Amino acid sequence: MTDVQTASATHPAPGVLSRIFRTEQDGAPGDGHEQVVLCHDRSSGLKAIIAIHSTALGPALGGTRFFPYASEEAALEDALNLSRGMSYKNALAGLDLGGGKAVIIGDPNKDKNEAMLRAYGRFVESLRGRYITACDVGTYVQDMDVIARETEFVTGRSPENGGAGDSSILTAFGVFQGMRASAQARWGQPTLRGKRVGVAGVGKVGHYLVGHLVADGATVVVTDVSEAAVNRVRAAHPEVEVVADTAALLQAKLDVYAPCALGGALTDSSVAALGELGTSVVCGAANNQLAHPGVEKDLADRGILYAPDYLVNSGGVIQVADEIEGFNFERAKNKATKIFDTTLEIFTRAAADGVPPAVAADRLAEKRMREISALRSVLLPGARRT
Repeated sequence: MTDVQTASATHPAPGVLSRIFRTEQDGAPGDGHEQVVLCHDRSSGLKAIIAIHSTALGPALGGTRFFPYASEEAALEDALNLSRGMSYKNALAGLDLGGGKAVIIGDPNKDKNEAMLRAYGRFVESLRGRYITACDVGTYVQDMDVIARETEFVTGRSPENGGAGDSSILTAFGVFQGMRASAQARWGQPTLRGKRVGVAGVGKVGHYLVGHLVADGATVVVTDVSEAAVNRVRAAHPEVEVVADTAALLQAKLDVYAPCALGGALTDSSVAALGELGTSVVCGAANNQLAHPGVEKDLADRGILYAPDYLVNSGGVIQVADEIEGFNFERAKNKATKIFDTTLEIFTRAAADGVPPAVAADRLAEKRMREISALRSVLLPGARRT
């Protein structure tokens, strides 16, 4: 049953709000959210949204994004899209966790403060474990330590506080495994050696990905809106080529394009540009890369192999999920290594069913959510429903 709790006088536009109440009977399976919480703390200035898409597999796990959205409606739309993606990501990663996401509205460089983070932590605590938070764009390990002063339902904490630390490390590692699988499927060898790879966004995840690619022998081209991020990559890898912006990157005659910034990177125009210049693979860390339904078919029609974003970027959630039971890096890394095999499986299923890989990935994730949800609904004698 969908539950919307409002703590603010600001109401989303009806078009966005209708998504919350959408059910399978409305012809949009899996899009209806279980719970959406609008959080407002006047004293700290907190305005946040927590979206729980599904707890079919377990408590909803997903990061907290701190971003200066143009409007509350845009923030809600992002929370809904990201939380739905987390349900599919956690399912494909084989985790017993559902999907959720939170967004805090504001500029993290100007607005973030301890009072705000602690107020947000109290909202997370009020959900009593239905939602477990972690880092995302604009939030860091140190922020999770602050949030944890108000709630136990937080992961991605610092190692000195018993946490897993920076989840970007395994996120990038997982994307690299997905890219290796893509290379295996496209060129017959699980390596990027000799390939020209363009990375759009070299922030928390992208700069680690560049390191893997350089070590593997790839020629790497990068861009980022942050000069500091570009300079950090240049300092570590002087051989990397830098271009002015994403438009220039799309024209760089790439073998592989890796969107690693915000979502919506794969538009009609960007896919057309990639197709015209012969790009063979798209595999990156950004969430929600497909700008709208149908882009996945356009990619396939142009002969571009697309590695579904929520599959290949699941290394980070695997890392923070491992923290819930007591973090062990090697154990988490071994789980993230399996992204290679799952990506190959998706490509095989897609070819067998005659559908794009994104469709095959959705089907496999939905199958697991249905099957495990059905098992969890069966109570054994003496068992208690949690």
